[in-house]
Amino acid sequence: MSIDIDKISATLEALREIGFGEIYVLRQEEKKDDKSLLLKQLYERLERERKCVLYESASGYVFGEGDPNSPVVFVGEAPGEEEDKLKRPFVGRAGKYLNSKLEEVGLKRERVYITNVVKSRPPGNRPPTKEEMASCLPYLRKEIEIIKPKLIVCLGSTAMKGILGKEYPITKYRGRTFPYPYENSIKVFLTYHPAYVLRNPLSEREFVEDLKTILTLISEA
Repeated sequence: MSIDIDKISATLEALREIGFGEIYVLRQEEKKDDKSLLLKQLYERLERERKCVLYESASGYVFGEGDPNSPVVFVGEAPGEEEDKLKRPFVGRAGKYLNSKLEEVGLKRERVYITNVVKSRPPGNRPPTKEEMASCLPYLRKEIEIIKPKLIVCLGSTAMKGILGKEYPITKYRGRTFPYPYENSIKVFLTYHPAYVLRNPLSEREFVEDLKTILTLISEA
């Protein structure tokens, strides 16, 4: 999109003539900063309220990270041992595998947003319970509300259960889209968790196909 400087100057001069003393232009970076600030405040609230019940069994909370203006949010199950240590999501073996596959299809990690259903590591890396998920879901929903993505990618059936409140057999429903119940304009997409693919190498082809589908869904949105 080209910008007509002469028209902008004429408009600004006309506004000054009718009494506007100062005019502020909201840049895209400032919108991004607004989202970053809101996410920072949400994280501070999470730390302050400590309502996610797994907090006491872990070393603290692991919040989401990435581009707050991303059209896609990847949602995993819970932080693991490495995530608990570094206080960052998806930085262990599964996270590194995810990064490599994202780059393989043309998506860079720093251009997406990645988070988890629960914000603290469950003991022994076990799946979070229904109660544990329920205690953290308000914060996840607020993350999504702030970012306003076009697409939520659920990495595994536990993430899908957290997002939609229903359990779907992943081998049957992966690669499908569903409406997000809290915002009609957002789609939800189910694929494998990277840790599952590492344990089941034959599923890698389907996982990569799903990542390519994600690119298509984003472009269509």
